[in-house]
Amino acid sequence: MRRALDRGLILAGGICAALAAGVLATILGAITWRGASAISWPFLTEQIQRAGASGGVLFNISGTLILLGAALLVSLPVASALALLHSVYLRSERARQRLWMLLAVWSGVPSIVFGLFGLMLFVKTFGWGKSWLSGGVLLGMMMLPTVSVALIERIHSLPRKYGEAAAALGLSQSQVIWSVILPQCANGLVTGLLLGLARAAGETAPIMFTATIFSGAALPHGIQDSPVLTLPYHIFVLSQDSLDPAAGARVWGAALVLLGLVMALSLVALPARLRIHEEALRG
Repeated sequence: MRRALDRGLILAGGICAALAAGVLATILGAITWRGASAISWPFLTEQIQRAGASGGVLFNISGTLILLGAALLVSLPVASALALLHSVYLRSERARQRLWMLLAVWSGVPSIVFGLFGLMLFVKTFGWGKSWLSGGVLLGMMMLPTVSVALIERIHSLPRKYGEAAAALGLSQSQVIWSVILPQCANGLVTGLLLGLARAAGETAPIMFTATIFSGAALPHGIQDSPVLTLPYHIFVLSQDSLDPAAGARVWGAALVLLGLVMALSLVALPARLRIHEEALRG
């Protein structure tokens, strides 16, 4: 009876995994099949023309990368500080649990709520207007839970011998952080950053309120009131408002470019993520 139950659970798990893989393969195949015809050198190196019916997505790609770069600079120090606070400085288990719960709740906040928050705080209260700075800071805030959790998991996976050796040498807490923890956890930090960037790259609602417009912008000309073009918003507007059939293939082409960017970030992070879990299992 127990063997039959085990086999049934294994079979059910295999079916669920196959269904998930099938859905993913269908999505990837559909986007690739529809978007491949639009991909060309001019499409990647020219700016948008005729409301998306012609031209390319050069400035949309560059604007997306600018936002991701700003988000990276915002999330890196803050997420590292949160992870070190949780793993090193907080002695109370209850305080650690509360911080962990805060990160879990933070990661579950809908992106539209982040967008409204950024609109009220950065665009209006701070007076930054629609700009790459407003969007970059907001995306950096959205990345914080992903980056912090990845670094926390990496710190917890460190072998005890590192801490014991540091204590035997009489290192201070700050010396342990800079000489032991951060160097040994660099791969976990990079993994978290890549996964966070992969999530941020596909967000539309936050940047729609704070950072991006559909056309009329190139590279940023300053900090305030300096919006950028982005791939997610470009796809959203073309798919909703464009009546020109010529824009249809370009929507799928832009989606394929965005998908390639997100998948590249995720695939680069995957090996390091698997290595962290293996080290954690070995203790």
